[in-house]
Amino acid sequence: MAATREHRRTPSRKAAWRALSAAALAATLALVTACGDDSPSASWSDGKKDGGGQQADGGPKQAGTITSPAANAKDVPASTEIAFTLDNATNPTVELKSASGETVKGAMSEDGKSWLPDGALDYGTAYTATINATGADGKPATTTSTFTTMAKPTKVVRVSSFLGENQVVGVGMPVIVRFSRAVPQDFRDDVQRRLTVRSTPEQEGIWHWVSPTEVHFRPKTFWQSGTKISYRMQTGGLPMGDGYYGRADVSVDIKIGPSFVMTVDNKTKKMTVTKDGKVIKTIPVSLGKASTPSASGTMVIIEKQRKTVFDTMDDPNPANRYRTPIDFAQRLTWSGQFIHAAPWSEGKQGRVNVSHGCVNVSEAMGAWLFGQTRIGDPITVKNTEEKLENGNGWTDWNMSWDQYVKGSAIPYNG
Repeated sequence: MAATREHRRTPSRKAAWRALSAAALAATLALVTACGDDSPSASWSDGKKDGGGQQADGGPKQAGTITSPAANAKDVPASTEIAFTLDNATNPTVELKSASGETVKGAMSEDGKSWLPDGALDYGTAYTATINATGADGKPATTTSTFTTMAKPTKVVRVSSFLGENQVVGVGMPVIVRFSRAVPQDFRDDVQRRLTVRSTPEQEGIWHWVSPTEVHFRPKTFWQSGTKISYRMQTGGLPMGDGYYGRADVSVDIKIGPSFVMTVDNKTKKMTVTKDGKVIKTIPVSLGKASTPSASGTMVIIEKQRKTVFDTMDDPNPANRYRTPIDFAQRLTWSGQFIHAAPWSEGKQGRVNVSHGCVNVSEAMGAWLFGQTRIGDPITVKNTEEKLENGNGWTDWNMSWDQYVKGSAIPYNG
């Protein structure tokens, strides 16, 4: 599966106890068994070399220096990586073994200066890292270092994915990762480097912090129809501030369905529906009346309810209070804007706005749309009296790309 393009920067040096390498993985183009994997198995290594100089007469030359974790370091976070420098050597490979001789799988970073295990290391376990390289004379060169991971932490942050394994979603669906505790600003870049998104076909994208407890990932343009996405949160044992550590690693695979895009224009009072780029339906609508206008902007479907009840009896304005059974409701905003069937307004649809901010369609069109859409399908509403407020729903597509990248904890180098 092709990796999405990755955006990275050289991280700033943080407190020594964090022991995170400057060559950590960057945030990329990147949900649930994920939600609750309690297993702390696998962890990470931050490392420095155990002092290995040139070995005894005739032995391999020193390949360089393991800079993190430090030689013989104790209490190393289970999320550590192996960072190193070479000394007149090339073609490095990294081998990491536990004291029992078990080999840990992992991968080299793009810059070739660090190596990250595939998962969190075991807690309270001794490991030996070995760098094998080719010396300037063409002969083997090697360096080893030993360290011990910390005991299992009692203060942990649960990292979860909104989407479930193998879920099929719309082309506007952001990858959504949530944290059970706020991630301090100073730790978000390190967390973001451990969030990886891979897509087939490859598409450019970036992470955007919606809040201290939630980060989203979206591509530069809508996902391509049929895209396969695999994303991973390598956060087990990762320091997250104030003595808290990531609870576990999480991996999720999802798929993007057909491109199903809705556009509503208040000037015409019509919804245009396209599927894979072709117009397949034009639907009369009634939007919000002047006192309760619909919001203009790009939203995505958040949830679908075949039958529900809209209840606004606690509204301070008596004119806006009602309790009404609703069919084929599809939520667009947290504030309560939906696409839904409204048989009581069918005579107005296509001509006059009479709703409380929702997109009213006929009973028949409500049923048809409900049968076609998926969570994450986008809808753009245009030419209404009010603009959509970012954060009122999954408004990732209501921002330009330039605006979106500003929400990344790692500078965008695209």
